Amino acid sequence: MGFAEQRFNVNLSILFTELPLLERPAAAAAAGFTAVELWWPWIDTPTPEQSELDALKRALEDAGVRLTGLNFYAGELPGPDRGALSIPGEESERFRANIDVAADFAGSLGATALNALYGNRVDGVDPAEQDALALENLVLAARAADRIGAVLLIEALNKPESPRYPLVSAAAAVGIVDKVNAASGLGNARFLMDLYHLSMNGEDLPAVIEQFTPKTGHVQIADNPGRGAPGTGTLPLEELLGLLAKAGYDGWVGLEYKPGDRPSSEAFDWLAR
Repeated sequence: MGFAEQRFNVNLSILFTELPLLERPAAAAAAGFTAVELWWPWIDTPTPEQSELDALKRALEDAGVRLTGLNFYAGELPGPDRGALSIPGEESERFRANIDVAADFAGSLGATALNALYGNRVDGVDPAEQDALALENLVLAARAADRIGAVLLIEALNKPESPRYPLVSAAAAVGIVDKVNAASGLGNARFLMDLYHLSMNGEDLPAVIEQFTPKTGHVQIADNPGRGAPGTGTLPLEELLGLLAKAGYDGWVGLEYKPGDRPSSEAFDWLAR
């Protein structure tokens, strides 16, 4: 199994960011992609004006690319934040205000995955209190995802870059997946397996793939070190994606890497047309 056998989509929140948001779908299409994913594009608000939502929907439809995945509101990303749903007070309220907005937008475009970043630990707040709040909010998110026929994704990040984020292993993220499924009764929570983050944590990636592929709803890749395109680092990404396929994963693989000091349109030379 090689790259040619995979279904790749491109993350428009890390690639093509040299362009305005509404120009990125067409640029992805011009680069040969039929599907894209996004972090929550409006970092300053969980509830943008309907006109802004409509404009992005129109840009995606006009470009002829499918939106396959969307993050719920996660605070300032990229930036210091790593999600909002476990942070007491205003941030978790903003997350709740975003749930139906994000789900309705994703559903209107046929997206089948919604990613809910857990949020950083907060000084002076009991981690158990944050975890209880997180579970409440994740159950609400799971119900919204179920309403549009989507899965809810739970992601592990990496400790060196996200030292206050509590889910920094595959096992920790899958543990939350299991708790959400038990609490909601829906069974639609899944693990987001980001091979870059897991490699930064020093995990045994073939073992992670063997153990957790059945609970995986989406895969993202970037090379390591550097979070660049495949071939810019040392991760055997082609081999790892082959192991995922053999383990039964047949979903999208999100390209969530930095283009480097070149236009994003030139960052796909590793990928056979």
